[in-house]
Amino acid sequence: MSACVWIHYARPRPHWYGLDEATRSAKQARWQAVADASAQAGGTFLGRYHVRGQHDFETVELWCFATPDAAFRHWAALTEAGYGECHAFANNIGLAVEASG
Repeated sequence: MSACVWIHYARPRPHWYGLDEATRSAKQARWQAVADASAQAGGTFLGRYHVRGQHDFETVELWCFATPDAAFRHWAALTEAGYGECHAFANNIGLAVEASG
């Protein structure tokens, strides 16, 4: 079991829709490269899901990481790749709960 789960809520910012297809594809390729590097470093992508109901976001993405620092490195790499410029977001980190008794 991983020690940490990263929960990432997101929705595209309005100007995302005004970008041409080539620009959007280039940005998505940069973000996919970050995801690929995180997976190679031991992170596990659990999936991206559409959020239903009363919510500020469009999707939730789940990852498992060995440590909170690994999750932070993943997010820092996405930020460096310009992800936050194109998406509104909220992140949560959950730590494994020790079983008792």
